[in-house]
Amino acid sequence: MQWLRMGLLAVVAMAPMAVRAELKLAADDGLLVEHRYQVKASPERTWDALMHPEGWWPNDHTWSGSAANLSLQPEAGGCFCERWPQGSAEHGRVVMIRTNQLLRISGALGPLQEMAVVGVLTIQLAASDEGTVVVVSYRVSATPAHQLLALSGVVDEVVRGQFSGLAKVAETSIARP
Repeated sequence: MQWLRMGLLAVVAMAPMAVRAELKLAADDGLLVEHRYQVKASPERTWDALMHPEGWWPNDHTWSGSAANLSLQPEAGGCFCERWPQGSAEHGRVVMIRTNQLLRISGALGPLQEMAVVGVLTIQLAASDEGTVVVVSYRVSATPAHQLLALSGVVDEVVRGQFSGLAKVAETSIARP
């Protein structure tokens, strides 16, 4: 019972940051998850943090075990990659970028990469009275044989875990020159 209480406290502690999370589509041949965060930092500062996934992406969502091995080239065709002495991985490819507003990456993240599905990750930033609203959506398409419906809850939780650190880092980091 103690672990349940601790888990609920952790969720409540993160609640002010997560404005809304939603599994918008879940079917055997596709899914769409969306998470909204209210960040108490300017769009420029939030963008700066976004461009440095090595500073906020969770270590346990990397192939190497260390987010320090991640990099993002902020231009069309740029690589969202991970490089370490024993290997490397392309998590995705930048397909659209609008500085301080939008980053779109094409890529099947994590274990989805092996399934040969198509994934599109879109991160939108918009100024708000309290700083920045960040909307993260991840759309995955496949054939019905992939049975994405069964994976939809896990994908939703993983996307939440991957981006929950972005707001915290944007709010607490010192802006780069």
